[in-house]
Order: sequence, then structure tokens, then C-alpha cells
Amino acid sequence: MMLTAEISLYPNNENFIPPIDSFIARLNQHDDVQVQTFPTATIVMGEYDRVMDILKVAMKAHREEFGMGVFVAKFIPGYEAL
Repeated sequence: MMLTAEISLYPNNENFIPPIDSFIARLNQHDDVQVQTFPTATIVMGEYDRVMDILKVAMKAHREEFGMGVFVAKFIPGYEAL
């Protein structure tokens, strides 16, 4: 099943651009999903399990590298936004 995930990151950091750029770069490392970034959110679209695995790893890596951050997401199973 296809999944569209729209995710925004709000780092708990005065210098908030590097954590956001790092998170987006992690998402863009994967050729088996589509990633498109907009000013307020990034959309990741692909097979359900793959998208969830990528997000799980990227979110954990963000926490380990930058500390606290708030992720706000919408998950739309069976919908292809891109």
C-alpha cells in the first residue's frame, strides 16, 4: 500500500536551520521513495513500510544529533500526493 506522509520539524534550538536541513537530507538519501520539500513541510511518499522505516530512522538520528525537536505529521494511507 502506498503512503503519503507530510512532516514538519520544529527544532528546540535557536539555530534551527541546520537541524531541519539535516533531517531533509536524510530523507533525500533514499531513492525508493519520493521526497518533496515545501517551505513548511516535507512530503515523503512510497510503500507504507518503507516510508515508516525511513521516518523512524531519521527521527531517531535527529534526536541523537540535535536533541529535542517536535515532529508534526499527517499520514494518508493509499493516497499518492506526488
